[in-house]
Amino acid sequence: MMNLMMEETDESNQLSMKEIAEKLKLALSAESEFDPRAIKRDLDALDKQGFEIITNKTNYGKVLYSHQHRLFETYQLRMLVDAVLSARFITEKDKKILIRKLKKLTSKHIAKTLPDPLIFNPSSNMDYHLIKINIDRVHEAISNSRVLEYQYGKYNVDKEFAYNRDGAIYRVEPYALIWQNDYYYLIGKFQQTNEFRHYRLDRIRNIRVTEKKFRREDLDITKYVDQSFHMFAGEEALVRIQFKKEMINIIIDRFGLDADIRKLDDEHILLTTKAKISSGLVSWIMRWGHKAKVLSPKWLVDEVKKEIMLMQELY
Repeated sequence: MMNLMMEETDESNQLSMKEIAEKLKLALSAESEFDPRAIKRDLDALDKQGFEIITNKTNYGKVLYSHQHRLFETYQLRMLVDAVLSARFITEKDKKILIRKLKKLTSKHIAKTLPDPLIFNPSSNMDYHLIKINIDRVHEAISNSRVLEYQYGKYNVDKEFAYNRDGAIYRVEPYALIWQNDYYYLIGKFQQTNEFRHYRLDRIRNIRVTEKKFRREDLDITKYVDQSFHMFAGEEALVRIQFKKEMINIIIDRFGLDADIRKLDDEHILLTTKAKISSGLVSWIMRWGHKAKVLSPKWLVDEVKKEIMLMQELY
């Protein structure tokens, strides 16, 4: 009865006693009829146990029953489904499985309105089986404060996976697992240098959760991610960038409403922020062309100039 009311009813779809009896008979492949009094007792029992049953009487005296409470609102389910559809690292097969499970959290009527995986499928499918294993092991290590060991690398021009540091073992104290810029990243302390770094999960191989425990230090994960442009590592510095005033919303989108943004003149604004100086930051600045100008530090100015000169040589 509970499954039937969960799947068949919602705010826009209600059932009469006769319809409930017919659907129960069909669902249970029963030959005998269902007594309306027994159905009503079951509905009342569900309601008393916290599975709310809404009773409505129409203008013609017909009584309709429904269950309208859902763990997720429709818009929340839509966001979850869209997140699954947008994730390039999830295969088409697993997208279908995940969305099918998400649809079970609402009525079949609302489920039909949620998008199908075939509509939007930018899956790369590359090393997806490894990502699933890595997510489980990183999650376990973070939960139990245990050191991780693994090898790390990337693909070369021949599309072959090549290990960094000649295949040496990385020993990392894991602090967080985040999803950023369409990739999963492990943030942790690299034991060999005692530095906090981040690693793309799809580039991790032969991961192992060790028995060695570690004591967590205070690390502001949000601050770390905000200062790591496109998850590139680098030295942190105070950066001052002059922008055309029409760039204000782009700056707010990237740095938030609390960013230090000041008016310079009628045409320009000044952004002052801490950021990790990296190729990711340089690329982000250059994408805005003449609308962005680095004022300091000088070595970042030099990096941008160097990149501009290299681009000029190409053309």
